[in-house]
Amino acid sequence: MRTLYLMRHAKSSWDYPELSDHDRPLNARGRRDAPLMGRQLLSRDVSIDLILSSTAVRALTTATLVARELNYDLEKLQTDPEIYRADQKGLLHIIKQVPDSIECLMLVAHNYPISELAIKLSPEGIIEMPTAAVVALEFNCDSWLDIGPHNARLLFFDFPKNYKNKKKDKDKGKGDKGHKDREPDEE
Repeated sequence: MRTLYLMRHAKSSWDYPELSDHDRPLNARGRRDAPLMGRQLLSRDVSIDLILSSTAVRALTTATLVARELNYDLEKLQTDPEIYRADQKGLLHIIKQVPDSIECLMLVAHNYPISELAIKLSPEGIIEMPTAAVVALEFNCDSWLDIGPHNARLLFFDFPKNYKNKKKDKDKGKGDKGHKDREPDEE
């Protein structure tokens, strides 16, 4: 069996026009959402053999924040510069190069390729992944070379808004109707 966690990087900042796209950091929401998703993965008893991330600052920061929540050894976190510009076929090629000694892989990448890959590999309907979303797929095979929708099972599709709505529902019960401190919902 092979388990793949596809993660779209958390929300990035557009506040620094002098930075290249590659160097854009996470914004405040992204810095909250990435650890939140790490905690949610931990609550599901997720154990990852390898976290592989784009070299872009926003993706690598997302991967690092998630890794910390999972108590993952940060020295084992790997980057691949090809992930930054890869289309979904390129991402799949990168995954298929992972050694078979790795049974559980997390790939932290960018939209639209990460969403397109999730849609392609999942046997169930997946929509575009919002920022910090995770799609977990299990493949009935012993090699990354053999993964595909024909042997895949969707374990879950999770994202931060699943937990923000629960908090909002709790807040409504406490009389908080304004939610003035909430950030806009755009991705």
